[in-house]
Amino acid sequence: MTLRTDLMTINIGPQHPSTHGVFRLRVTFDGEVIEEIEPVFGYLHRGTEKLAEERNYVQIVTLTDRMDYVASMTNNQAYCLTVEKLLGVEPPPRAKYLRVMTAELQRIASHLIAIGFFLQDLGALGTPLMYCFRERERILDLFEMLCGARITVSYMRPGGVYADAPADFWPALRRFLDDIPGYLDELEQLLMENEIVLVRTRGVSLLPLDTAINCSITGPTLRGSGLAWDWRKAEPYDAYGELDFEVPIGTTGDNLDRFVIRLQEMRQSISLVEQCRKRIEPGPVRLDLPLLLRPPKGAEAYARVESPKGELAFYMVSDGGISPYRCKVRSPSLINLTALSDMVVGWKLADMVVTLGSIDINMGEVDR
Repeated sequence: MTLRTDLMTINIGPQHPSTHGVFRLRVTFDGEVIEEIEPVFGYLHRGTEKLAEERNYVQIVTLTDRMDYVASMTNNQAYCLTVEKLLGVEPPPRAKYLRVMTAELQRIASHLIAIGFFLQDLGALGTPLMYCFRERERILDLFEMLCGARITVSYMRPGGVYADAPADFWPALRRFLDDIPGYLDELEQLLMENEIVLVRTRGVSLLPLDTAINCSITGPTLRGSGLAWDWRKAEPYDAYGELDFEVPIGTTGDNLDRFVIRLQEMRQSISLVEQCRKRIEPGPVRLDLPLLLRPPKGAEAYARVESPKGELAFYMVSDGGISPYRCKVRSPSLINLTALSDMVVGWKLADMVVTLGSIDINMGEVDR
């Protein structure tokens, strides 16, 4: 017997650790079934793009750290590549390898957070999350050796990186690379053999590939739907063109695929860091550029990276001054929310929370 119910619209949020009071969902329910959903944001509104237009090109690096603060290295990288395009310069080879190494370590750290909180949304009550935090701490220790910071690192600079790696960095990196594959094996076995994880994610919130493409979805969310699109392969930057790696893809585009893709990508990141460690040669790590950079008047540049969440890009225009005339950020967390309605309408409240976790958004990047 089907019960007739009246539609009810409810404000929900924050229900994800990344949203901490600045994001809500306006959801219309028929019983527990979602009929309509609208993400509501703008409460944080940091104004990063306009702030960047009032700071010189080196100072802006610190602003990029605070967008996706779970992956600040890749934010630095996208910004520095854009400034280098404006200037028409290229960093030294050693700096390129250090950038790729730190960006891939950051990808592992970010994916560990994504997986840990995804499982928290499933009701895992903290234990898997603490396992993920445990390994992430070792990566943050490596960052601290490089630049003295753990979260908002500001390690990369236009023309290279802040400083070369100290001597004690390399043995610590070697120990981490030796340990992390076994940890990922343990994590994967713990989760992929868990009946609750499989039942709650397999076949849930499918995102068809054509819908993902039409919504400009990128990153693991797109690759989970079956398209092997990765800017590190499509348009290599820094040292990626010299390295070998695979692009994992899913088959159905459900919550399970988006979850598994991140597990597989961490293994590829380990391989990339190992390749960089073996190939890196002594040399300078930064170009000798003036503190106050002045790109040519009228110069404009667009540069992108494959951040842990998808395509992160900066568009900048120069008027010949020490600050950009215009700065615009293409943030994957904002764009990837576009498909949320397609993914959750017809599913239930409990599924919606898990699906939002599978997208892996960060509000500092959405309300930049």
